[in-house]
Amino acid sequence: MASCPDKALHPADSRRNIKFLAIRHLNGPNVWSCRPVLEALVDIGDLEDFPSNTIPGLYERLSAWLPSLIDHRCSYGERGGFLRRLQEGTWPAHILEHVTLELQNLAGMPGGFGRARETPRRGVYKVAVSAWHDGIARDALAMARELILAAMDPEWPAGTRYDVEGVVESLREKVDACWLGPSTACIVEAAMRRGIPSIRLLEKGNLVQLGYGARSQRIWTAETDRTPAIAEGISRDKELTKSLLRVCGIPVPEGRVVSSAADAWEVAREIGLPVVVKPRDGNHGRGVFIELATREQVEAAFHAALAQGSGALVESFIPGTEHRLLVVGGRLVAASRGDSVSVRGDGRSTLRELIVHQINSDSRRGASEEYPLNLVGVDGVTVMELARQGFSIDSTPPAGLEVLVQRNGNHAFDVTDEVHPSTAATAVLASRIVGLDIAGIDLVTRDISLPLSEQGGAIVEVNAGPGLLMHIKPAVGTPRPVGEAIVDHLFPDHDGRIPIVGVTGSCGKTAVAHLVARLLASTGRRTGLACSDGFHLGGTRISEGDHANRQAACNLMIHRGIEAAVCENGCDSMLTEGLAYDGCQVGIVTGIDMRRHYRRHGIRTPRQVFDILRTQVDVVLPSGAAVLNADEPLLVEMAALCNGEVIYFALDPESPAVEAHRSGGTATLADFPSNRVVSVRDGYIMLITGCIEMALAALADVPFLRHRQEERDGGSRAIEHVLAAVAAGWALGIPLAHLRGGIGVATDAWDGYPLHDAGAS
Repeated sequence: MASCPDKALHPADSRRNIKFLAIRHLNGPNVWSCRPVLEALVDIGDLEDFPSNTIPGLYERLSAWLPSLIDHRCSYGERGGFLRRLQEGTWPAHILEHVTLELQNLAGMPGGFGRARETPRRGVYKVAVSAWHDGIARDALAMARELILAAMDPEWPAGTRYDVEGVVESLREKVDACWLGPSTACIVEAAMRRGIPSIRLLEKGNLVQLGYGARSQRIWTAETDRTPAIAEGISRDKELTKSLLRVCGIPVPEGRVVSSAADAWEVAREIGLPVVVKPRDGNHGRGVFIELATREQVEAAFHAALAQGSGALVESFIPGTEHRLLVVGGRLVAASRGDSVSVRGDGRSTLRELIVHQINSDSRRGASEEYPLNLVGVDGVTVMELARQGFSIDSTPPAGLEVLVQRNGNHAFDVTDEVHPSTAATAVLASRIVGLDIAGIDLVTRDISLPLSEQGGAIVEVNAGPGLLMHIKPAVGTPRPVGEAIVDHLFPDHDGRIPIVGVTGSCGKTAVAHLVARLLASTGRRTGLACSDGFHLGGTRISEGDHANRQAACNLMIHRGIEAAVCENGCDSMLTEGLAYDGCQVGIVTGIDMRRHYRRHGIRTPRQVFDILRTQVDVVLPSGAAVLNADEPLLVEMAALCNGEVIYFALDPESPAVEAHRSGGTATLADFPSNRVVSVRDGYIMLITGCIEMALAALADVPFLRHRQEERDGGSRAIEHVLAAVAAGWALGIPLAHLRGGIGVATDAWDGYPLHDAGAS
């Protein structure tokens, strides 16, 4: 970076610009991070000569417009670190990184990763920022650019603020439209904390897969693979739900479906006033009218309820407060209480105005799902409630008079610890009777800490796909870990992962991938393979062409018939798309040939190639293994980056790297051997750990090798491919007989090659 503090930008200088030369979304582990990022190639032009401390007013404007930048620690590792860099002098690409991240965070998106790095071209940088959603991150990047250019503008009117609030609101609208809702997000976040991967199956909406392949489960908001369609249908039919609960001894309100306004009044008289009128198959409390005591009210409510569903239901009014109990997997995990909402007259304002100023001004209320309390609207329920008290929405109540606006508002007051055990058991039973694995049980009672039978309480609804926001973000009380409860229900004893083997390197990837797929298939697992010669399922090629890319690998992850997956990852795909999985059991790097990489994507140095290939090693799970070529110095260096075990393969069992590695190994091949090596000695493939070596098979017996012995350098390369595959199979715990069979050696010809004690020879 060059600094020319003696220069200054002229107010009308056309050189003051930031250009995007290219932008791409890396939607998986990549050279920058193990999380998705947006990578932008940014040209700051002549601003390369003008760091932030040479641009008058930039620091003052930016720190005033975005005061939350104080929380960015930057390279100093402390609060205020970025603003300190801004004062001392930094460049627009670095500023762009931080402003983009902050705009995303203010709009409600997670993530704080960012980097800005120079390229060999003067004034051109690569900027990478967290990007869980491509479109949202791109909008934030563009908005950040405009904001920064405005902050640099010497003609910006003194004392005038940039409309940051408008920018954030615009971005928040995109988040609301494109990102996961709060209920789905809390489940996905809980899964991540348990190490369970997730894949969003729709560009918009809340359909998400947790886990991979045959061990995956799917959620759609708070419905799961285990939510029966029949149970959901029952829950939508409130009359059917009540009849099932009633015959099982669960208290429910008396009443029935009505066919007309006159019928509604007749039923109301039969069961006794006051009554409740609601849609037969509505949801979210829409069209529910309570404590109706006159014919006029009942008939008006009938027509309003009918507009919300296919029929209307009249039932007896249960005195008390409405509660929502959340049942997951047969146990109560959270409970919240509804609350009435009132305004107090001032003698001047109408009820419409009082609702705006006394209720909707609460910062906890909003139109989007991120707010724990809803805005109170002027709907039919509100109008009828006011009319019952002798008011219209435009009435002006006397000063000091409290007017009830909403009887049972948001269920945003946590009462989980107050629920009586018998009431919790009743709610659980209700969910079982309807057949829901996750249910929102609505019940009305005066005191949730007492049994329902003592106070005439009753269950009024059983809901499928209940909202979770009231429990994860209550207006009052303790947030409940409902996401964790749902994840534990879906994955009681595993993490949703199948064995995944990723293969990369400069050459030999396809051959190794095929060999590993054969080894996995030999154990009886239905194995998927995505590689450069096609897409294979269960040993059958489904489609031809190059499938060594992220999309093909992702197709394996979402295939619910796949019990193991092998993914060839081309360097180009890793660099421009990212990986399809967040972690793998085995990551193989076959070798490095720099000639295959130079001049592609601006690659000029071995370190750049190292940084690309290491992505495969970075995602090896702690319980997994990296399989690396010990004859490649850069791959030996890469071993230190692996979170799991490292298994080397090498043609020479006496090489310094192999000797150093095996010296710390255990003295047995059984149970949990460590510091393992797969090599060749005296014409045999050897499994090595510590001072113990065991011959697996003769090279001459491996069909794969016989076809390549005549090729120039093909023999040694082919042997390396077999060694890498065997190492992967060993890491996966594949039995020795299956290892031999998988590489084409007849197991019935096995005579038991001798063990070789290297320490004794």
